[in-house]
Amino acid sequence: MSSFRKALKSRQKNHHERSQPGFRKHLGLLEKKKDYKLRADDYHKKQNTLSALRKKALEKNPDEFYFKMISSELKDGVHVAKNAEVEVTEEQRKMMRTQDIKYVEMKRVAEAKKIERLKGELHLLDADSKQKNSHTFFVDSKKEVQSFDLANHLNTVPELVDRVYNRPTLQTLETKSIRGAVQPRTVKVVMNKLARQRKHQYKILSQRIDREKKMFVISQKIQTRKDLQDKNKKVKVKKETPNAAAIYKFEAKRKR
Repeated sequence: MSSFRKALKSRQKNHHERSQPGFRKHLGLLEKKKDYKLRADDYHKKQNTLSALRKKALEKNPDEFYFKMISSELKDGVHVAKNAEVEVTEEQRKMMRTQDIKYVEMKRVAEAKKIERLKGELHLLDADSKQKNSHTFFVDSKKEVQSFDLANHLNTVPELVDRVYNRPTLQTLETKSIRGAVQPRTVKVVMNKLARQRKHQYKILSQRIDREKKMFVISQKIQTRKDLQDKNKKVKVKKETPNAAAIYKFEAKRKR
């Protein structure tokens, strides 16, 4: 029992290392053994690393190849990884997190219907991609070629000559009031106004086509992620890009 009492922690005196003397307090805290141990270990670790790197540099084979060389480049003496191509844009990532594939598909179908309705209204008659038609007029002599007036021949005003659709004659302009056709003296003003309106409609059509394509890509990416959750063995055929979903080939399984 007496030996146990002697071994009690409460009867033992706590060991305290010497603190910094008062006349040396301007030098900061006095370094203890545990602090020295940490500093020494860190110093030796750095020295060993430097010596290993120095040895590796001396024994390096100049013809040695690493695959890391393809995906990295040297900038200001430091190896930096090359910027990988963005597979998913931030807008697509937010949409895929917050929206379900049924909602995205519903919005895409709505955009497709609006596109078809706009195409039906505009008919793409003066689109840049549409093939230009040619109209040949035949005359009897070269003199008639030099004095040939296209507006008089078509019996319309000069402002409507370049128009390939809805080109009313002078009699129609004087007697009737049709869409896009008024009195000859105000034809130019009205044609400019109609051209601006038509240009605005084509701009809206182009924006809706781009939006429909983005919705289609987002729905494909969401469906691909759902398929990956159900399938186990897969092989990537094509990487994912901002304009297309990734393509995977799954192992064929026989259904019993």
